[in-house]
Formats: sequence, C-alpha cells, structure tokens
Amino acid sequence: MTKQEKNDVIEVLKGKFSQYNNFYITNTESLTVEQVSKLRRHCFTKQVEMKVAKNTLIRKALEGLDAEKYAGVYDSLHQVTALLFSENPKEPALIISSFRKENNNEKPVLKAAFINGDVFVGDNQLKSLTQIKTKNELIGEVIGLLQSPIQRVLGALQNKDAAKEAVAEEAAPVAEVAAPVAEAPAAPETPATDAPAAEAPAAPEA
Repeated sequence: MTKQEKNDVIEVLKGKFSQYNNFYITNTESLTVEQVSKLRRHCFTKQVEMKVAKNTLIRKALEGLDAEKYAGVYDSLHQVTALLFSENPKEPALIISSFRKENNNEKPVLKAAFINGDVFVGDNQLKSLTQIKTKNELIGEVIGLLQSPIQRVLGALQNKDAAKEAVAEEAAPVAEVAAPVAEAPAAPETPATDAPAAEAPAAPEA
C-alpha cells in the first residue's frame, strides 16, 4: 500500500470509531474465503459493519482519535484482525456465537470488545457479552418496575370494586324477601261506638 492509501484507510477507520460506541476485535485467521463471506452476510443482515485492516493502521486510527481512551485494546491488535462495528452492544457477540455453532468451529476468536467505554479482553468474555442488556431492554425493565406498583394498586382497586359488587348482588335478594316481613299489616280500625252521651242531671228548681 502507498502512503496515501494507508492514510485513506486510517481516515475511514477513524470515521467508524467515531460513529460507533461499540466495536469488537476478532481473529478470523484460518477461515476460508467462503466462511469470511458468510460471516459478512451474517453481519450485514444484523446491521453490523465488518472491516478487515492491518493492526498498525487500526492502532494509528485509534491513537489519532484518543490514545488514552482506547489504550485497553492495543494489546489485542495482533495476527489477523477483523473489526465488527455495531449500535447494539451484544449483536456482534451473538453473531460470533451462532457462526461458530453453524460451522462447528472456534473461529472467529474474540480478542477484545470496546463497549461504551469499557474494554472486555479475551475470548472467555464472549458468553457474558451475549447477555449484555441493550439500552431499549434497560428502558423496558425500568418502565416495568415503575408500572408494577401502579398495576398492583389498580389490581387491588379492581378486586375491591368486584367484591363490593358481589356483596351487593348477594344482599339484594335478602332485602327483597325481608321487605314484606318488615312491613306489618295495618291494624283494622275499631268502629266508634255510637253510645248516647250521658245527660247531665237537671238543676233543682229554686
């Protein structure tokens, strides 16, 4: 490669490192051309960008952006390197895991992963990276936690209303039956006795 071609590659890489907060550094050595093409297709369908570049150019691109920020990944830049860029922090890990199972292979090997400023070094980190919570998943869990007390309150209120309705329905027939009993029949009126009024004695004549 000419000096200009190397500079062009460095600039492209710098653009990718600036664009994505998550990238994986993998070793694709010993994979056939067909397998590499298959891996690229897997990445493409999952909106993961795959770039193969020389380790020296990758390091220069990282150092040109922020040498201290990316210091944790420099030791992983050896042998054949393929970079996987993704908005989703765990998608590349899922791709690598499924690709291995499909091909009964241990490649590509995870050398390191840079996830939102944190560095995970070594292939033994792959499983834990497949279980990382995405931003949307975390938001969903928070919303679920916030809604949980409200749902319990609503559930309690609904149960309370249902209990009231049930009590009212059970009490209604009793009231209807008891109503006639409560109303005692009116006593028959006693006819007034038409007895002649007693005559006052006549006053004696003087």
